[in-house]
Amino acid sequence: MRITNEADYALRIVYSLLDGSQKSAKTISEQTGVTLRFALKILRKLALSGLVSAQQGAAGGYYLNRDASEISVGEIVEVIDGPIEINNCIDGDYVCSRVGENTGECRIHRFFCSLNEQIRRELFETKMDRFRD
Repeated sequence: MRITNEADYALRIVYSLLDGSQKSAKTISEQTGVTLRFALKILRKLALSGLVSAQQGAAGGYYLNRDASEISVGEIVEVIDGPIEINNCIDGDYVCSRVGENTGECRIHRFFCSLNEQIRRELFETKMDRFRD
């Protein structure tokens, strides 16, 4: 599993909003080093998920909908990249060429499931307030 650049940028964008202020997309772009166009795309996804909101108008901007202590790194990553799965065989629709649909019988599958759960747990237990200055 590799966290995409888009998810990395989403984490940076949320980080830039940790101070509780409302910021324009341009300001967020400048603070994070993410191009304005890409920042807007990410902000749209974050807004659709309910993590951020936007206020229209001259004094408008983006802001967090919840306290940073309620937003996990895992939630942000999954909003952008989808479910965290370190291997194809973890996907419920995957049919293994070795054991068919009986993936529970495969020791490697069980190892990957356990490892995946550890990674997910760490990402979801890590809240964004951890990074607050």
